[in-house]
Amino acid sequence: MASSETRPGRERSTDLAGLEAGLDALETTAAPERLPVGRILVTKVLPPVVAIALVLLVWQIAYWSDVQKDYSLPSPLDVWDEFDRMWREGTLFEYIWTSVSRGVLGFVIAVAIGTPLGLVVARIKVVRAAIGPILTGLQSLPSIAWVPAAIIWFGLTNGTIYAVVLLGAVPSIANGIVSGVDQIPPLYLRAGRMLGARGLTSVRHILLPAALPGYLAGLKQGWAFSWRSLMAAELIVQSPSLGTGLGQLMDGYRTMQNMSGVLATIILILVVGVAIDLLFFSPLERRVLRGRGLLARVS
Repeated sequence: MASSETRPGRERSTDLAGLEAGLDALETTAAPERLPVGRILVTKVLPPVVAIALVLLVWQIAYWSDVQKDYSLPSPLDVWDEFDRMWREGTLFEYIWTSVSRGVLGFVIAVAIGTPLGLVVARIKVVRAAIGPILTGLQSLPSIAWVPAAIIWFGLTNGTIYAVVLLGAVPSIANGIVSGVDQIPPLYLRAGRMLGARGLTSVRHILLPAALPGYLAGLKQGWAFSWRSLMAAELIVQSPSLGTGLGQLMDGYRTMQNMSGVLATIILILVVGVAIDLLFFSPLERRVLRGRGLLARVS
């Protein structure tokens, strides 16, 4: 009898040991493998290069077909000449830096304001009922609508530009962290309270780490809103004391009826936005998702 009673227990322990070994093997095999350089070039680099080539080809065909007058639709080479001129004059990176520095500073301030605001809205029901719909409404409001009011408040100064950037970015960042907190399993919060995590300790060690994927999505969207809001403000807020950013540059080309310059500036705005996303936000997002097992490796 004793042997028959202990045999099921041994079988259960053997099953548990096998399950643990299987889980360990699963964790080991789930580790991402480094892809060969040729595979990366084919899957990651080649598709956007082909897409850009197709756009340039269609653009050149439209130019040859006289869809618009030459001064309304310049050729890709005409736009390239504008880039070359700015490069030779040494002003290309000056224009880019003026806008990027404004955008980054405005975004950092927006993060400092939007993060605690989002945490308060996410955790206090009365505040969410009062402010939540307003944040959603502000997020859908076009940034350019704030420019006239900001000019009246701050005049033709950098304060106007940063005010527009903040009003465009803060709601997105706050809503992002609210969404991230809402997706936290309640078990995490209860476990944190059982371990004594309360107040700022709970925010630092429980809320922010658990809400990180949603928070990063909000930061990514917040940067997009910051960049768009900045361009809207620079298009209208112009003064010699402010310097020349990409928005002011584009409006200057518009005044001179220089379509090649307008298109060159649009391309610069697009390239900067894509570059910051590819160099900063996308790697950070992939690292967080992969660390949590939420990013499957595509073979």
